[in-house]
Amino acid sequence: MNITNQNIEHVLSKYLAVMANQKLARHKVASMMVAQDSDDKNSLWEEHEGLRSDFRQQYRELSTFIQHDKLLDLDSIKLKPSFSYLDIKVKLAEVMFQNCNFCEKACGVNRRFAKGDCGVADPLIASEFMHVGEEPPLVPSHTIFFAGCNFRCVFCQNWDISQNPIRGTILNEKDLASIIEKRRTAGSRNVNFVGGDPTPNLHYILRTMTTVSENIPVVWNSNMYLSEDAMHILDGFADVYLTDFKYGNDECAMRLSNIPDYMEVVGRNHKMAWQAGEMVIRHLVLPNHVECCSKPLLKWIYQNLGSEVVLNIMGQYHPVFKAQEFKDISRIPTSHEIGEVIRYAQKLGFNNLI
Repeated sequence: MNITNQNIEHVLSKYLAVMANQKLARHKVASMMVAQDSDDKNSLWEEHEGLRSDFRQQYRELSTFIQHDKLLDLDSIKLKPSFSYLDIKVKLAEVMFQNCNFCEKACGVNRRFAKGDCGVADPLIASEFMHVGEEPPLVPSHTIFFAGCNFRCVFCQNWDISQNPIRGTILNEKDLASIIEKRRTAGSRNVNFVGGDPTPNLHYILRTMTTVSENIPVVWNSNMYLSEDAMHILDGFADVYLTDFKYGNDECAMRLSNIPDYMEVVGRNHKMAWQAGEMVIRHLVLPNHVECCSKPLLKWIYQNLGSEVVLNIMGQYHPVFKAQEFKDISRIPTSHEIGEVIRYAQKLGFNNLI
């Protein structure tokens, strides 16, 4: 795919405008919306949901006067209030962290003192760099890899990071924010939070972005097994959802990733993300899973999200980590399997295949 593809440019138009500094990132708009502070969790959620309903109008209004032939001058837009919609998100995420329900597993542990199923304690950054191997509209992408994950995929291509939540470096939020700003100045098109999975570190990511002065789009690069509350927090924060949609049924998800209710949860979250921001869906073709996963999943995406979503069908699967212990995924997919998935997507009518 070429970034000049006009249809994909249209589907990702808001992200591309932020990337070019011609539109405010969602987290910047959220930081300019006045909010009412409270020490009561229920009051905070009530305020958050009211502002979430108002956000899309605010997002449009703060961009209507921006000329597309000029670079955005943040200082001329609007002063930040003493307490904002973004600040509410940070505060609610801190509350959630103390009875953790960032993901659908909802372990309920106070993660200041204990670890949940993901095993993540302090946020640890395994690596951060200017990634040129992502989808063309995203590169160069400032990709921040967190250690740990809420999935247990037996074939994880990043297993050394995802299944080792203590492998990484501690950075405080201001130091990471400074790195993000320097990468943006050096030419990054976005800041791309991934892992493992970024979900266990939602509170840390939000706090980090409150101190980032640069206008930069946020890419949420995730398996999308977040709780509904966490999805509400991301609404008005993430500009692009770069999703990893793996399976087309619950049985394969449970057997290969130890994840229950996969289609219900991840399907719900894709619908929510499609309304909240822009999206690129990745689907990795697994050997022997064309009929049980790839085809039903593509049909679900077409029926629920439509034909315009940007879809990257990936054929680079290799049997790493524990994959050799599972006969069905112990080899690479054949060119016929990959081609069959691509042809099926074309037959369904997807317009924006990568």
